[in-house]
Amino acid sequence: MDLDIAQHLPEDFAENSRVWIYQSDRLFLISEAYQLEDMLNEFVAGWNSHGTPVKGFANLFFGRFIVFMVDETASGISGCSTDSSVRVIKEIEKKFGVDMFNRQLLAFIVKDKVEQIPLSQAGYALQNNLVNGNTAFFDNTALTKKQLQEQWIRPLKESWLGRKLALTDN
Repeated sequence: MDLDIAQHLPEDFAENSRVWIYQSDRLFLISEAYQLEDMLNEFVAGWNSHGTPVKGFANLFFGRFIVFMVDETASGISGCSTDSSVRVIKEIEKKFGVDMFNRQLLAFIVKDKVEQIPLSQAGYALQNNLVNGNTAFFDNTALTKKQLQEQWIRPLKESWLGRKLALTDN
């Protein structure tokens, strides 16, 4: 599985560009991904903040994660424009029957596939060797382009969840 997301991010966005990550509770079908691409492109093309176009980006990663990005060095973003991106995510939920706001679902790469485990089952997964400290974990707390590139996908032991589970070098 190719984890190099940098090749799919806009090069001309500042490292401190703001990022929002939404994780679907299921993998999108290929046909849905094409529809999603159109919806996201249409949204970004018309994304405004107080009437000024936002330098924005949106894309689907790994068939499951929708990432929005705004380069605030080019254009600011207001609460209303952030709300408009949330409305798009809610439209996606309704159209495709997915849940994009369940922060209790954790995503890992297991056997070269993105797998999800409920937060309540993370300890069980660890104890039963379904995951370990070196398992790649999607840390959806990334807030900037730089964090997205460097810290979004990282070993479980280096994440907030690893600290919560009191992991050492497993």
